[in-house]
Amino acid sequence: MIKIWLLIVGISGLLTVGLGAFGAHGLKGKISESLLSAFQTGTHYQMFHTLALLVLVVLLNQLSVVPKAFIFSANFWVAGIVLFSGSLYCLALGGPSWFGPITPIGGLLLMAGWVSLAIGALQLRL
Repeated sequence: MIKIWLLIVGISGLLTVGLGAFGAHGLKGKISESLLSAFQTGTHYQMFHTLALLVLVVLLNQLSVVPKAFIFSANFWVAGIVLFSGSLYCLALGGPSWFGPITPIGGLLLMAGWVSLAIGALQLRL
């Protein structure tokens, strides 16, 4: 399972850097400042949560007993990245307006990941 999570982290990190560069160099002057800002917000949140997922995966690899809440946390973060950042990317690139309501759902999933992390921390027996 660790191998799969690290693969997800690697792909997400790669996409974040690539999309960040695309936004900074390929979109500047081609879309409005507000859409560019939304795109950049997507890359920032994706990178923060990719790094958080990496730290969690390293922690999971060290634990003999893994709280289920940690697994929920990882799943919430991946789903949140896809929905939150993905919807912002789509909106900035001219996608349909129905992507708009998806963004807050993704944000809630990202927050649920942090809540799950806190619950898992309370379940640790160190």
